[in-house]
Amino acid sequence: MMINWLFVCKGKHFRILFVTNHTVGWVLLLIVKIKMGLLKKTFESIKFVYFVRISVNFMRVVGCEFSYFFIAAKIDVNVDFTHKLCTSLMFPAFRDTCSPLSLVIGSLCIKHPNLFGGSEKLDVSWDKGLYDSNVLVAFRRPRPEWRPQQCFFIQHSLSPEIGVHGTPIDNFSRSGSGGVNLSKLAVGLDLSEPASSKWSSTTSVKFEHVRPLNDEGRSITRDLDGFPTTCSGNTHDSMVVLKQESRFAKANDQGLSHFSMQIEQGIPVVSKWLIFNRFKFVASKGVRLGPAFLLASLTGGSIVGDMAPYQAFAIGGLGSVRGYGEGAVGSGRSCLVANTELALPLNKMTEGTIFLDCGTDLGSSRLVPGNPSLRQGKPGFGYGFGYGLRFKSPLGHLQVDYAINAFNQKTLYFGVTNLASST
Repeated sequence: MMINWLFVCKGKHFRILFVTNHTVGWVLLLIVKIKMGLLKKTFESIKFVYFVRISVNFMRVVGCEFSYFFIAAKIDVNVDFTHKLCTSLMFPAFRDTCSPLSLVIGSLCIKHPNLFGGSEKLDVSWDKGLYDSNVLVAFRRPRPEWRPQQCFFIQHSLSPEIGVHGTPIDNFSRSGSGGVNLSKLAVGLDLSEPASSKWSSTTSVKFEHVRPLNDEGRSITRDLDGFPTTCSGNTHDSMVVLKQESRFAKANDQGLSHFSMQIEQGIPVVSKWLIFNRFKFVASKGVRLGPAFLLASLTGGSIVGDMAPYQAFAIGGLGSVRGYGEGAVGSGRSCLVANTELALPLNKMTEGTIFLDCGTDLGSSRLVPGNPSLRQGKPGFGYGFGYGLRFKSPLGHLQVDYAINAFNQKTLYFGVTNLASST
């Protein structure tokens, strides 16, 4: 059995990076925080990263993390410099590159709490992974609590499109690159309504420009099989999207209830822009059964009108149907995913779980332009089951899941949640 996994997480006083596969051990990276109170007035602290590697033969990692406090703004810089990161340690390579910057993983966050002297807030963030990046600029104006809160934003992201165009491998347990990446530029306004009782809602309007790229960064209009990658047939799609999201949440000692609904409407400002209606819902219910806790959730959605392949609902992967790669179950105009998990405490710090996931595209994959799901041999329906452990500690919660899909392929998942944010 081959197991490949990678994740990076950070907490208040530490960072952990695990990289492994069937031939290499594991990596544990620790941050040692050093207070530097006398290092000028502009600095509050500086954090150095010391990394410990067990059984290292061909990889070295160095990094650093800084927090700068200026008179009115805070800057968080968090960078990992990875040298000679062997591709055999990673997921299947999405692209080949010789650039040293391609192996840098990091983030930059700038916060200004009083930009023009009227408590206006400016947030600038940049996150870079091995194959993806995201830049977000958000500006918030102060308003009375009883009025909707406004947020103007500009966002640009670049990431591999794996859910729809990815190719399933290893009995659908993983998804490899399909040679399609998405460059998205969005400009818009968010309006958050004041929460009433257990309900809250957000309305947003944005202009979005989507441009498919190949692994070399060039614009493309067709995928590797010669089918269009955009709805317009050009090198890009443009749209104005009006989005409404409503959320309900309730929790007590006996259980919890959660419901959210998202509705997106493409507005035909220009005749060639996309016109569509897309909705998605998530309903969750948790019940305490003595010492055990049962959590069930149902996720579904559909889209009508104009549609590009990348807008299809991707089914499979962590957060969907465990045991499958991202989108390896199928991709369609509609979807339905059910998840059930039973957790039983083993001691004060550990819980054991058993789970069952299943998902279907409701036979809608043939309605996606180019029918990428059929061309890649995706089944359209799948289920996964398994068991896991949840470790609780003051530093965070570690989650380990062992899943088996319908083709008896086994997959191991790791995750860290509820970490304290860096100060």
